[in-house]
Amino acid sequence: MPLADELLGAATVDALADRLTRALDGRPADAVRRCATALDGLSFSARTAAVRDAVLTDLPDAYPDFERVLRTALDDPGFTGWMTFPVNEAVAVRGLDVFEPALDLLAALTPRLTAESAVRPFLRADLGRALRAMTPWTGHPDPHVRRLVSEGTRPRLPWAPRLPELITDPSPALPLLDALHQDDSAYVRRSVANHLNDISRDHPATAVAAASRWLRPDGTTERLVRHGLRTLVKAGDAAALTLLGHAPDAPVDVTGPTLHTAEIRVGDHLVFDYQVTNTGDRPSPVVVDYVIHHVKANGTRTPKVFKLTTRTLAPGERWAGTRRHSFRPITTRRYHAGVHLVRLQVNGVPRGEDVPFLLADGT
Repeated sequence: MPLADELLGAATVDALADRLTRALDGRPADAVRRCATALDGLSFSARTAAVRDAVLTDLPDAYPDFERVLRTALDDPGFTGWMTFPVNEAVAVRGLDVFEPALDLLAALTPRLTAESAVRPFLRADLGRALRAMTPWTGHPDPHVRRLVSEGTRPRLPWAPRLPELITDPSPALPLLDALHQDDSAYVRRSVANHLNDISRDHPATAVAAASRWLRPDGTTERLVRHGLRTLVKAGDAAALTLLGHAPDAPVDVTGPTLHTAEIRVGDHLVFDYQVTNTGDRPSPVVVDYVIHHVKANGTRTPKVFKLTTRTLAPGERWAGTRRHSFRPITTRRYHAGVHLVRLQVNGVPRGEDVPFLLADGT
């Protein structure tokens, strides 16, 4: 991920001050200009907040005048990219009381850089009112605005405040996803799939029901549905797997995992062989994964599913391979020494036995 100063550095904020000064009819955006020199050592979120507050200082207090300045700035093609991110956040502060006009302004700003996090205060303040305002955007000619509908309403949008009401009950946003799941833009469809995946974490049956409505016999929506149900597929959800044609009781024979060595160190690779054979008399679609039960700090284990392949095996066909799984330290996972387990699963169902291996400290 880019560093904070690469996204919202002094040069970017200085350029924002230039654009706002022009939109203010030459009255200097002094607070934004000063802010550009005071960003060192700040995280991205802290930079965003600082620039947002500077924008609020420089722009008029009255919302109609505030909006007029930003509409003028939008006439400048150079008013784009990361400089607009804190501007979006300023709209969420200054415009929350006026509501619909501020949301319309965010729709105008989002093609410059997504306003997906800036719409969330409106959704948290009055979900029904915000959804009613956003519904017409599903037919907007700009895909960035259509994506703002599906992405901005995600219950668990990463790096943004969650939407508790939609986590509890995702149904109010489903009509918007219904309107967008066959969008012409892959950018929008990917967002719809990610929203569906968010829903699946809390309401699996609701997610599968929506996917069932969207799945077309001609296969045009299959990629969206597969991506939207990916968490349920990894978890072995029978309804999701069945919808995608992966029968939990698929007639397959599994050999492995056969470890190349039963002891590795942090920083090494776990290497194992495996094979899956279709023992039935019909083609068998299979999702083959492996599960590693990692040792936690307290000595217990927690499973994590990793993908091997998705394919259709002809009757009698055998598919075999070798997997190298890295235990190199990464920021999102800390490894602990101890006896780990690895096992294969096919169509969400564990097959064979848990195979132990020792993970030792890398020092």
